[in-house]
Amino acid sequence: MGVNRNWIIIVVAAILGVIAVIIANSYLSGVEERQVTAAEQNRLVQIAVARTPMEYGTAITAENIRMVSWPATSVPAGAFQSTKALLGADVRVALRPIEAGEPILPGKITGPGGRASISALIDPDMRAVAVRISDVAGVAGFVLPNDTVDVLLTRTPKTESEGQVDPITDVLMQNVRVLAIDQGANEKDNQPKLGKTATLLVDQQGAQKLALAGQVGTLSLALRNAENQDVFMAQTVGTRDLGQGSVSPSFYNAPRSSGPAMAASPYPIPAAQAAASGAARGAVARPKPKNSVSVEIVRGTTASSYDVSRYRGY
Repeated sequence: MGVNRNWIIIVVAAILGVIAVIIANSYLSGVEERQVTAAEQNRLVQIAVARTPMEYGTAITAENIRMVSWPATSVPAGAFQSTKALLGADVRVALRPIEAGEPILPGKITGPGGRASISALIDPDMRAVAVRISDVAGVAGFVLPNDTVDVLLTRTPKTESEGQVDPITDVLMQNVRVLAIDQGANEKDNQPKLGKTATLLVDQQGAQKLALAGQVGTLSLALRNAENQDVFMAQTVGTRDLGQGSVSPSFYNAPRSSGPAMAASPYPIPAAQAAASGAARGAVARPKPKNSVSVEIVRGTTASSYDVSRYRGY
C-alpha cells in the first residue's frame, strides 16, 4: 500500500512539473516577443527632410535637405533613407511646396534630371487646357492655382429663321481644378493676381469643349468653395431672366398727384398695376394686343418694358 502511494505521488509531481515548464516557456516566449516589438517601435531610421521651405521649381540640393531620425514603424511610403538615393548627377526639382522638416517624397519631386513642368501634375487620363480670361472673368484675380471653379459660357445663338437673338449664359463645366494662372503654378500663393490665361485640369472631352467654347463665346470663371464639390442642375440664363426682381406693392400704392406731374414721375408703374389703378379711378384701361407678351426690366430706379412676343412665336 505504501509503495503504491509513493508512485502516485511521483507521477503527480512529474505531471505538475511538466505543466510548470510549459507555463514558464509560454511566459518567457511572450516576454521575448514583447521585447522585440518594443525594440522595433523604438528603432529609428534616417530619412531625408527639407531643411528650408521649398517652392515649386526649387532644385533639390545638399544645402536644402537634411537627414533626421524617424520611428521605423511610421516612415512615410517612398521616403528617401539616404542622401545618395535622393541626390545624384541629375538634379531633382520640387513639383509642390514642401515645408521645412517635411519628409521629401517622390510624389512631390521630379525624377532624376526632371524639370518643373506642369505635365508632372497631370493624371494620365486628364488634360491641361489654357483659356483666356480677364480681370472680370478671372474673379478679379482671386482665382489661384489649386482652386476649384465653374466655367461659364456666354454666347449669342443664331437660328435660320430668326437670325441673331439675345445672348445667353450656360454652365459649361463644374468643379474644375485650376492648375496655373498665367505661368504661375505655386498653390501656396494667396495674393490676388490678375492673369490673362488660366490653365484648367479637365478630361479629353472637356478639353474639346473648352477649345470650341473659346471660339463661339466668352468664358468666365466662377470661384467655388473648396469644400463644396456638389454638382447642381444648371439652366440656361437669358436676358429675359434679368428682370426677376420685385418691388413692394406699397411702393406703387403710394399717393401720387394726377396730371403732368404723374407723367413726369421717374418711377414707372408696371402696365398691369397701372391698368388696375386707372380702373379704380374710373379711367378706361387700354386693352393689350392679343397674344402680347412683355418683359419688364428694372435698372436701379428705372423700369423698362420690352415686347418679346416675336421671340415666343406669336
